[in-house]
Amino acid sequence: MKRWFSLQGLLLIGLLGWLCSCHSGKEKESPEKILGLRPYAGLTDSIKRFPQNQELYLERAVLLSQNDRHELAMADYKKAWELKPDEHIALQYVSNLMLVNRPQDAVNLLKECIATWPANPDLHRRLSEIYTQMGETKKAIDQYDEWAQQDSTNFEVWYEKGVLLAQLKDTPAAITALEHSYRIAPINYNGLALASLYGATRNPKVITLCDDLLRKDTSNITNDVLYLKGSYYSDTKQYEKAIREFNECISRDWKFTDAYIEKGIVLHDLKKYDSALKIFIMAATVTNTSPDAWYWMARCYEELGKKDLALVNYERALALDKNFEEARDGIRRLKK
Repeated sequence: MKRWFSLQGLLLIGLLGWLCSCHSGKEKESPEKILGLRPYAGLTDSIKRFPQNQELYLERAVLLSQNDRHELAMADYKKAWELKPDEHIALQYVSNLMLVNRPQDAVNLLKECIATWPANPDLHRRLSEIYTQMGETKKAIDQYDEWAQQDSTNFEVWYEKGVLLAQLKDTPAAITALEHSYRIAPINYNGLALASLYGATRNPKVITLCDDLLRKDTSNITNDVLYLKGSYYSDTKQYEKAIREFNECISRDWKFTDAYIEKGIVLHDLKKYDSALKIFIMAATVTNTSPDAWYWMARCYEELGKKDLALVNYERALALDKNFEEARDGIRRLKK
């Protein structure tokens, strides 16, 4: 047995050595060798014949990126940029710099580009995104402010600033930015974002805004808007109005699981446990992977004194969402 183990060990060491050798060989391949192989060889030959052809470098850069050769692609993007600086190329080059973990170089390039093409929103947007990824949130917001100074009537500036502020949990400032965006261009997607924040802060403006969105709905967002209205009415204990909005959501889309759940919660709050249970069962039928549906079924069963059924459903909810602490609490409570 000991001899067999030693032999196996030697074979394993030999195999690992061979694999490492092969891997090292691949890693040590020179750029020239890689670029001379398929699928790059044809483009490489063309570049040798036409070294000033920007499109050839770009084509090879894209191909290299598609094959995860981002370091090699960077050289081609750099060369294409040097041959003829262009906004579109700059954005591709910046994306590549981020892929090879050179965010500061990406920032520097974007600053250079913004100085040349200050009206290009994609350059401002990308710079703010990179600042955010770097954890430089103040610089990201400052960048949106700089963009707004250059183009104060661009609703996208204020919309994207609002989205960033919402992510940073600065809800009042996010609402201010989104209100500005909506005043400039009252359209569905910035209106819906603003309505969501109004709803989250129980601001009654959500109803007026939702009604405005419903009047001019051109993007099939009706159900989202009705759901926001229903949620506001539910949060402010205007239960009859809430049920009306959730019923309208369900009539328009019978698979709208969240509308069932919110309607059921309203009925639960009204202590109509049997009626609420039927709604939660329907929600679980529509989407049997919804932990909320099973959790609220359990709550109803517990209120109705059916503890065994309650326990089963709390366990189902927890199985679907391991972090569902309310379901875990329900299990502990029933097992005492």
